[in-house]
Amino acid sequence: MPFSILSFVTLLTILIVALGAVHRPLGAYLAKVADDDGHLAFERRIYRAAGIGPNSEQTWKGYARSVVAFSVAGVILLYLAQRLQPILSGGQLPGVDPWVAMNTAISFITNTNWQAYVPESTLGFVVQMAFLAVQNFVSAAVGIAVAFALVRGLARKGTDSLGNFWVDLTRITFRVLLPLAAIAAVVLVVTGVVQNWGPTAVHNTITGVSQTIPGGPVASQEAIKELGTNGGGYFNANSAHPFENPNALTNIFEVFLLLAIPFSLPYTFGRMVGNRKQGYTILTVMGSLWLLSTGFMAWALSVWPNLGEGLEQRFGPAASGVFATATTLTSTGAVDAAHDSLPPLAGGMAMFNMMLGEVAPGGVGSGLYGMLILAIVAVFLGGLMVGRTPEYLGKKIQARHMTLAALYLLVTPVLVLALTGAAVLIPSAVANAPSQGPHQFSELLYAFTSGANNNGSAFAGLTASDPIISSLMDVAMWVGRLLPMVLVLALAGSFAAQEPIPPSPGTLATYGPLFAGLLGTVTVLFTALNYFPALALGPIAEGTTR
Repeated sequence: MPFSILSFVTLLTILIVALGAVHRPLGAYLAKVADDDGHLAFERRIYRAAGIGPNSEQTWKGYARSVVAFSVAGVILLYLAQRLQPILSGGQLPGVDPWVAMNTAISFITNTNWQAYVPESTLGFVVQMAFLAVQNFVSAAVGIAVAFALVRGLARKGTDSLGNFWVDLTRITFRVLLPLAAIAAVVLVVTGVVQNWGPTAVHNTITGVSQTIPGGPVASQEAIKELGTNGGGYFNANSAHPFENPNALTNIFEVFLLLAIPFSLPYTFGRMVGNRKQGYTILTVMGSLWLLSTGFMAWALSVWPNLGEGLEQRFGPAASGVFATATTLTSTGAVDAAHDSLPPLAGGMAMFNMMLGEVAPGGVGSGLYGMLILAIVAVFLGGLMVGRTPEYLGKKIQARHMTLAALYLLVTPVLVLALTGAAVLIPSAVANAPSQGPHQFSELLYAFTSGANNNGSAFAGLTASDPIISSLMDVAMWVGRLLPMVLVLALAGSFAAQEPIPPSPGTLATYGPLFAGLLGTVTVLFTALNYFPALALGPIAEGTTR
């Protein structure tokens, strides 16, 4: 199937217009949710039942303890639900394998949604809806809550409080994600996505061939899967399945959903710190990297001969390229094509997108706080180059801030490279990647890049249910999610305690084209320096030798 430049440009134009339309109103609403001092009646009842004091704020350590405790409790609950599935399903389905159950629990808690199982045949309605779908909401809310805490740390002065995690979690879930997902689910149903309570059924066609037709509450889970940048599909084929994503309209709508909140959060940031230019600068860098990546993906697809394997013919290469870029630049991981079958350089671009730290625009919440960490590093480097005081939003950047920022930026590369290296050295792990040559290495590199960045997409040739691969992925997902969050909260607490410094002639401006260019350059160079050798052994070697 040939690559259509016209279709590509049309899709990008539609997305830019739609995202531009919601950027300001959705960003302003998120800022209102973050700064609201009041509590709705049903929220008060939730706090009372849970024993939460909604008006008491937490230090960064208290906020971090709450994030970790909530995540640990979620893993235990989700693991038990899968193991006890025979009871929950009335004996209709067996319990999930313990290795796969733990992998799935960690995956959904960390917003990765890596799926080492076939969803439609492994899990029943109860586990899918009452446990996995709930985690799609709350894991997304956790990411936004941590972003709120960092922005509060930059905006506040002389305090040790960053807000209340439990209040933020409740508000984001019920005031933002739930109503938006409900609207999105209705749109998906109207446009053809399945939503019913029908079990999988076998039908005999007029040709005499038996056909298995799965059913289920797909649209309701598809909505939050994309909106919360989760990515776990109701079906094994994910968004390439016609019941999840039946036509070109639903395809572009799903791309819009997974980009809507991440691209609106920069406006939230500018609103909360009282300087919208700061938010527009962050948005400019995110948007520019997204457009550049999408353009490179289009080029990689357009120059490859015999394009078509692994691509869904209903959408074509242009739509699949836009989807692949969006899903790997965010922490979504949903796919409407087989990434394992992408041309080598296109598959390498998908990996590079995740290696950027998924900051263009990134996952819900994680994209914003990841870009703000890079902004702090850019300010520090810019100050060193021109001899100006490194300050960000009036907060002086000191040694402890750079230590925390450096640790944050090193967590993911260390996880990706160390775990990929470990897997390569274990013969039984390598055997789970059946390809040969550079592509075999690419399958392992992609998996750990996806896990450590909490993306969840995969080169599907890898057998991910193997205990060794599963255990290594557990480490990648868990550490890659929680350790950066703790470092972000520690940084927020340190900034919140500072008194702001009035700007002076020696202060480096952190808004406008000059700083946006510096920030974008730092983002790309940091990724290239960390990952180029690994990329050279995988997709680059494959793409230049075929």
